[in-house]
Amino acid sequence: QVQLVESGGGLVQAGGSLRLSCVFSGPTASIYTMGWFRQVPGKEREFVAAISLNAHDTYYSDSVKGRFTVSTYNVKNTVNLEMHSLKPDDTAVYYCASSSRWGPGLSGTAWYDYWGQGTQVTVSS
Repeated sequence: QVQLVESGGGLVQAGGSLRLSCVFSGPTASIYTMGWFRQVPGKEREFVAAISLNAHDTYYSDSVKGRFTVSTYNVKNTVNLEMHSLKPDDTAVYYCASSSRWGPGLSGTAWYDYWGQGTQVTVSS
């Protein structure tokens, strides 16, 4: 099965930047879409961004549009999430996920087949 490993989380001051990476392995030919989600305790997992590995189409939540950029390096089986102008509200555990599909449901957790373990991002005010 597909395996996903996130890295790059940490503590940053408001206004700062971080880059998260997700390395995927296994039967990666089945992956069409890579997504990023985030979750804070007591709340549902929230969609952040997604990218199609073939066409490099991207899609962002309104809360991060213009501040976050998702990109992929297919040769290295890596998807990055560049985060700028970070706010305390961006504090969460960030997860990457893979899906064999691209479509209108990609902002929902049910769209995705495999998930990483998550990496903590903390933005101090």
